[in-house]
Amino acid sequence: MLLLGWQAAGLAATVELKADERGHFLTRAAIDTTDLDVIIDTGASTVVLSQENAERVGLYPGKLDYVFPVATANGIVKCAEVTLRRVEVGAILLRDVKALVLPRGAFEGTLLGMSFLSRLKGFRVRDGVLVLEK
Repeated sequence: MLLLGWQAAGLAATVELKADERGHFLTRAAIDTTDLDVIIDTGASTVVLSQENAERVGLYPGKLDYVFPVATANGIVKCAEVTLRRVEVGAILLRDVKALVLPRGAFEGTLLGMSFLSRLKGFRVRDGVLVLEK
């Protein structure tokens, strides 16, 4: 997990992340009030949390409705839709971000997908560095 840097000026913010040896962009994100390790995933249509990470950020997965079918690498899984109050990566803060919670055992970790990325001014990858701009 390598955050090369971030900067903020007024409402504008930029975060740079270097890919790991597998080409993944890993970082820490503050989701609601909890820091989690996340993978930035431009191929994921939404932010996705495991049930375990949902519990860490204060959601109550046992009270969620797992009714939305989602295609994963392991097949179709029913998940619950939630709204995260805040998602912060470096100097970038977004509020009210749509996300999905997968049931226990279906997925480990957290993906920051397009429900986060599409709300940015832009993002790009160049020479193994992902640049997020707000």
